[in-house]
Amino acid sequence: MDEDEILGYVTAYLKKKGFKQTEKVFQEEFQQNKTSSSSNSILEPDIANHLHAFSQLENGPARYHNGYSRLRTWTYSSLDLYKHELLRVLYPVFIHCFMDLVAKGHIQEARNFFTTFREDHELMHLRDIQKLEGVLSPTHLKEMEFAHSLRQSKFNIKICEYSYELLLQHLHSTQSTTILGIINEHINFQVTSGQPSLISDDPEAVTLTGSSQEAANQTNQKEIHWGLLEDSLEERLEKPGALLSDSEKGDGEAKEGENDENKKRSIEVGKQGASSKKMKKDRGGTATGKSAKPEVTTVSAAPRVKAELPLPIIPTEVEHSILEDLRNRVQLSSVALPSVSFYTFINTHNGLSCSSISHDGSLVAGGFSDSSLKVWDMAKLGQQPSSSLSQGENDTSQNEQMLGKSGGKRQYTLFQGHSGPVYAASFCPVGDFILSSSADSTIRLWSTKLNANLVCYKGHNYPVWDVQFSPMGHYFASSSHDRTARVWSMDRIQPLRIMAGHLSDVDCVQWHANCNYIATGSSDKTVRLWDVQSGECVRVFVGHRGMILSLSMSPDGRYMASGDEDGTIMMWDLSSGRCVTPLVGHTSCVWSLAFSSEGSILASGSADCTVKLWDVNTSTKVSRTEEKNGNANRLRSLKTLPTKSTPVNTLRFSRRNLLFAAGALAKNA
Repeated sequence: MDEDEILGYVTAYLKKKGFKQTEKVFQEEFQQNKTSSSSNSILEPDIANHLHAFSQLENGPARYHNGYSRLRTWTYSSLDLYKHELLRVLYPVFIHCFMDLVAKGHIQEARNFFTTFREDHELMHLRDIQKLEGVLSPTHLKEMEFAHSLRQSKFNIKICEYSYELLLQHLHSTQSTTILGIINEHINFQVTSGQPSLISDDPEAVTLTGSSQEAANQTNQKEIHWGLLEDSLEERLEKPGALLSDSEKGDGEAKEGENDENKKRSIEVGKQGASSKKMKKDRGGTATGKSAKPEVTTVSAAPRVKAELPLPIIPTEVEHSILEDLRNRVQLSSVALPSVSFYTFINTHNGLSCSSISHDGSLVAGGFSDSSLKVWDMAKLGQQPSSSLSQGENDTSQNEQMLGKSGGKRQYTLFQGHSGPVYAASFCPVGDFILSSSADSTIRLWSTKLNANLVCYKGHNYPVWDVQFSPMGHYFASSSHDRTARVWSMDRIQPLRIMAGHLSDVDCVQWHANCNYIATGSSDKTVRLWDVQSGECVRVFVGHRGMILSLSMSPDGRYMASGDEDGTIMMWDLSSGRCVTPLVGHTSCVWSLAFSSEGSILASGSADCTVKLWDVNTSTKVSRTEEKNGNANRLRSLKTLPTKSTPVNTLRFSRRNLLFAAGALAKNA
C-alpha cells in the first residue's frame, strides 16, 4: 500500500467524521514527513492491513453484517448469569442494521441480512418481523408508519452495571464502530447497580417510547387521584338507612332467582346450541350467602375524591335498584369463585364483530360486519315475536325471526343506521341506552326502550374501534384509527376532549371508577392514562410486546389490567405507573377483561376459547424475594374454564358478582 492510498483513506475518514482541523494538520505533517524522510517511510504491514480493512468496511454494507454477527456470537457465548440481559440488545441492533442498509440503498444486502438473522427474534417479535419484511426500498421505509416510528423512537433497555461494562468492552475491543453508532443513536440503557435480575421475562426490560426515557418518567411523576367519588353508592350502602329490610331482601333474592333462570338461557342466531356454564363454589362461600353487614373490602377502604366533571343525577328508582344489587352482592375470593353465565352466538358465519352485555344480563347486543346492531332480550326468548325493527322498516319478519332446529322462534331487535361494520357496543349503566361505533367513523346512540336511533356523533376521521359509557352514564369515550381518543356527552354532538399522543391506532378505551380519567390501549404497545378535565396524559405504561386489545379498572380505582394480542395480561399500579405483575397463561389474544365488584377476582376472555379467573389480591402483593427468584408471574390463575369452540370476546360482572360472558361459536365446531 503506497503513501498516496494511505493519505486518501485517512483523509476520507476525517472528512466523514467532520474533523476539518485534524485533516488539515494531518495533510501538512504528511507532506513534511514525505519530503524529509522519503526513504524511511516504510509503513508497517499490520498498520497497512488495518487501514485496508477499515476502508473496505467503512465504504461497504458488509460492516453491518460482520458487526452484528460478531456481537451475536459473543452474546450467545456469554455467561448464563448475564446472557439474558445481553440478548436484549440484539433485537434493536438487528432492526436498525436492516433499516440502515435499506436507507442507504443496499437492498439485496439488507434482504440477505434480514433472512440470515430473523429466526433469532421470531419467537418474541414475530409480528414486528412480519411488518418489516415488507420494506423493500428507502421509499417504503419513509412511508411505513411502523418503520417510521422505530426510526424516531428509542429503545429503553434495562441492564445491570456489569453487563453494561462487558458490552462496551467487547464493542471497543473489536472496534465495532458501526454497532456502537447504532446503540448510541437508538438505545437508552437503564443501568442498575448490583447483580442482574433473575426474571428473564421482565415486561419492562425492553420498551419503546416516542419520547426519551426522562420525558416518560416525568409524565409518570404527575399527581393523580385514584380514589372513588365522594358520597358514592358504596358509601351510602354502609349507612343504616340504605340497608334493606328482610322482606325487601327476600324479594330481591326471588328477583335474582328469576333473573338467573333467564340468564341460564343462551343466545344464539340459529339453534338451541348455547350452553350455560356454572362453576360451583367451595363450602366457604355459597351463591346465596349474603352477610347481614357488607364486608370491608378494598373498595370501601379506597380514598375519596371529588368529581371533576358535572355528573348526572341518578334517578331514585335506579339508585334503589343499584343499592339492592350491592346489598345482595356475593362476596368472592380465591375459595369462593363466581358463577358464570355464557351466551353463545350460533350461525353468525364469521359476521360477529363485537358483543356487549347489560349490567344485569337481561340484554345482550351483537355488532355485525353487515353494519347491523342486534339486541336480544333474555326475558322474551321463546315467546312469540312481534315486529320491532328500528327506523320504521316494514319488512321485518325475515330479519327478526330465526327458526332453530327445535322449531322455537328467536327474537331480537334490529338497529340499522351504520354504513360499515359495527366494532363496539356499550350499554348505559343507568338508563335504557346503547352506544355503537363503526367503520363509518361515527358513533350512534340508540334507545332500547324506543328501539330507535337518537343521535349520530361525528368527529373521528377513521374507523372507531371502541366506545365505552362512563360508570355514571351520560359521558362516553371512543378510540379510533386516527390515533386519538375522544370524550363525549350524550347532549352534545361534538367531542368535549380530544386525547392525542399515541403513535398508532387507539384500539381500546376504559373509564376510571371515579370518572376523572380514561385509559387507552394502542397498537404502539403502550397504555396511557388521561385526565378528562385537562385532556393531558398523566401516565404512560410500557411493557407489552403486542398491541393492547382490552382494559379493565379495579373497582377501587387503584389498579388497571391490560391484555394484548400475544395473550399476556399486565396488572398496573396507577400511582407509580409500574407493572405489578404479568399474568401469563393465555395462548392467544385477550379480548376482554373484567374485575369483580369488590375487586378480588379478575376474569379474562381470550381467542384461545377459555375464560381464566385470577386472584387479584395475590397478584398485587408480590414480595421482593419472589420477584428476585423469578416467581413474579406464577401460581396466580385460580381456574380455567374452557368452551367447546367459542372464542370469548366479552366479559362482564353484574353488580351481584355473577359473571357473564359471550362469544360466537367457531366454524370448525
